[in-house]
Amino acid sequence: MAGFGWKLHGDGRSPAPGAVVKPDERLSWGRTVGLGAQHVVAMFGATFVAPVLMGLDPNLAVMVSGVATIFFLLVTGGRIPSYLGSSLSFVGVAAVIKAQGGDAATLTGAMLVVGAVLALCGAVIQAAGARVIHAVLPPVVTGAVVMLIGFNLAPVTAGTYWPQDQWTALLTMLFTGLALVVLRGFWSRIATFLGLIFGYAISWIFDRILGKIHAVDAAGVVTDHWRLDLSAVGNADWIGLPTLHTPSFSGSAVLVALPVVVALIAENAGHVKAVGEMTGDPLDDRMGTAIMADGAATMISTSVGGPATTTYAENIGVMAATRVYSTAAYWCAAGFAILFGLCPKFGAVVAAIPGGVLGGITVVLYGMIGLLGAQIWVHNRVDLTNPLHLVPVAAGVIIGIGNVSLKFTDNFSLSGIALGTLVVLLGYHVLRLMAPAHMKQQQTPLLDAGTSEYDDTDSSGR
Repeated sequence: MAGFGWKLHGDGRSPAPGAVVKPDERLSWGRTVGLGAQHVVAMFGATFVAPVLMGLDPNLAVMVSGVATIFFLLVTGGRIPSYLGSSLSFVGVAAVIKAQGGDAATLTGAMLVVGAVLALCGAVIQAAGARVIHAVLPPVVTGAVVMLIGFNLAPVTAGTYWPQDQWTALLTMLFTGLALVVLRGFWSRIATFLGLIFGYAISWIFDRILGKIHAVDAAGVVTDHWRLDLSAVGNADWIGLPTLHTPSFSGSAVLVALPVVVALIAENAGHVKAVGEMTGDPLDDRMGTAIMADGAATMISTSVGGPATTTYAENIGVMAATRVYSTAAYWCAAGFAILFGLCPKFGAVVAAIPGGVLGGITVVLYGMIGLLGAQIWVHNRVDLTNPLHLVPVAAGVIIGIGNVSLKFTDNFSLSGIALGTLVVLLGYHVLRLMAPAHMKQQQTPLLDAGTSEYDDTDSSGR
């Protein structure tokens, strides 16, 4: 079967000077298993933070991420080394669906539909060629959608997490920011995970020194409670299946979630291009297959109650640092993730993360997601002095951030992310049909931003 039968690279110890271990090669099995464990650590922070923020089971998310990764490797024939972890692009969607009265089943149902649409888009892209992405979703549109998805989350931090413990949130925010800036290489890529550990420790210290906190709890009720409550950890089993649930479907929830397709297509396309450039094996001919595989993996995950999946830039960073692109390492990583997911005690530890810690993390994380939209503009030299770009972007971003609503009937309205995305996408293409020729031409921006030194960071809403 394609994707198996890896050739031993050299002596199996390390890549030769200037060489890379290609997807169909491997190092010794001991080193390959070690690299798999390193990939797990790299993806771990975001993969379990995402379900926590969306109200889903983190144990299940970690387990299905392993299953999704194996599925992706099989569908792509082992040519595209990638880890499929939990997508952060749906955190804002989860908040909106919850505000509308939806539950976890409603959210997973909406994400399952998005996965189906993503798979369909992948099939179209595979048939028509990668150029269709650039025609329908030019960088000006993609950057705007990623930006409004990130910034739409600001009220979640300000209204839900931060008030639970403002001082822990502040300290966690400062530590996470410091880790992102000061640490280098692998440690910088797991800065969010380190921030969670720091916040955990600070909450425990504050409980010992200051006693219970008088503030709102996770339910929004003002009470005296411990910041860090580990009572559920002691009662949890060491081995057991995570909690599964079947999705339910709501038209309004699906409409809220559908715009995320834009971010997921951009994310997958960027991943495929990056891996192709690093391995010296152009993969544009497999871009549609990769997008289709991610969409189908999302359907598998959400069908049992897990989050949507997406390719992880954190793991691209590991590959760039080690020069090892072997898919064998990803099979090992997927195996580790499945084993982690079968430990309920681990899930109980994750579920006990204090709200104040999440407040500090999300201030940085949500802002970074939004600003990655600007990074897409910079990298592609989008000229925002051009009214054809400026007008739909300005309108759509404000609608998304301000959660502006457009009511059609008593039972149907569009708002926030969904409405903002439609304004950007349709506004750009409609205006382009009517714009004079000089506005349609690529213009040189006033400031040549060049390329960023942080090219291994995620360029999406995850």
